[in-house]
Amino acid sequence: MLKISREEIIDGKFERVLNFFRSRSLWMLYYCTGCGAVELPPTMTSRFDMERFGISPMATPRQADILLVTGYVSVKTLKRIVYSYEQMPEPKWVVGFGSCPVNGGIYWNSYATINQLDKYIPVDISIPGCMPRPQAVIDGLLSLMDSIKKGEAVGYKKYQMNNEWYKKNQREILERTKPVLGGKK
Repeated sequence: MLKISREEIIDGKFERVLNFFRSRSLWMLYYCTGCGAVELPPTMTSRFDMERFGISPMATPRQADILLVTGYVSVKTLKRIVYSYEQMPEPKWVVGFGSCPVNGGIYWNSYATINQLDKYIPVDISIPGCMPRPQAVIDGLLSLMDSIKKGEAVGYKKYQMNNEWYKKNQREILERTKPVLGGKK
């Protein structure tokens, strides 16, 4: 049970209270770019029922709290992911689903995919695996909820503070005009 002193409320330090309630009601936007999306229906439906934890799907980024990126991220989809992320109201969190957003997965050597999503937008938690099972998805989301409650999931604040660094990385890949050729000279 959450305990808060009267002084914390009066002093305006009730961020802890807000984080407690934020962690209990999360709206998630799925950005399904690969095969990881196959594991989401079992996670949402009656067998694993993620809604019992207060996590529900949302159709638009403007009403979502969590951006779930499943599967590989191609250069073309990165632009849409960044747009979706920037349309989300704060506080907001990003979950990298599977090995592809972390390191490119089986597409790590492709010129058309990016290997580290966290270079372009902040990733608050990564759920490892190819593909993560519904139990792992639930476990990862519970870890995120715990981090939100403790005030440790602050990727959106990092994005504000290091916006130039993220924008530079985004421009490098999105404004690339030269062809990417394999091999070394």
